[in-house]
Amino acid sequence: MISLTAFIISFNEEKNIARCIQSLKPIVDEIVVVDSFSKDRTVTIAEELGAKVISRAFTGYGDQKLFAQEQSGSEWVFSIDADEVASEELQKSILKMKVAPEYDAYEVNRLSSYCGKWIRHCGWYPQYILRIWNRTKGSMSKDEVHESVQLYDKNASVGKLKGDLLHYTYDSISDHIRKIERYTEAGARSDVERGKSCSLIKLIMVPGWQFFTRYILQLGFLDGYYGYILCKNSSFAAFLKYSKIRQYQSLKKRGLPY
Repeated sequence: MISLTAFIISFNEEKNIARCIQSLKPIVDEIVVVDSFSKDRTVTIAEELGAKVISRAFTGYGDQKLFAQEQSGSEWVFSIDADEVASEELQKSILKMKVAPEYDAYEVNRLSSYCGKWIRHCGWYPQYILRIWNRTKGSMSKDEVHESVQLYDKNASVGKLKGDLLHYTYDSISDHIRKIERYTEAGARSDVERGKSCSLIKLIMVPGWQFFTRYILQLGFLDGYYGYILCKNSSFAAFLKYSKIRQYQSLKKRGLPY
């Protein structure tokens, strides 16, 4: 049976961290938490539940998770966020996989809760994401936002595990708006630094198309009121990010700080 380490990055996650760690304890051999100097009880709770906690200033989502991966004592790792929980069915799948892995990496299906409602459409579900892998076969990317696992070999084998990774995302609409502001700011700045730009036609067309895609083509209307709110806010996030890219790109061209 393989050894598996789960790693988590955190900042002020006292409302989530216990639920996450408790879902991991039956299935992993080690839990590593890299905390960005939380001001609440995150560290205390994690340590009380047996996690190895390391304090480190936040350096971007990708770099922080790469550091956490490097602190893992196992060849196999499981990247999980503090607001996620391994469901019972996923726990069983992971335990079965640990006996004799058939693939180099595994994807899990994330099911997200939005303002207390499980979202099964809107492009949010099914949503398979690579979260468990052999460290000799791949590694976390250093992307500041939208970090992901990069496998070294394009022919590496990837399997899918049964069961859902439960994601307790935005608690309220206000929470979503605050995170949109934070993520679009980081994303826009990162894109401009990498030389990306945004045309006016893209700014005008993409947000509306994104709403149509999520709400109509991906059946977001079946998720009711919160499906509509989610799709509208996702459209707004695209508009905000592209607006910021255009603004910062203009400042960059003129040699001005942004």
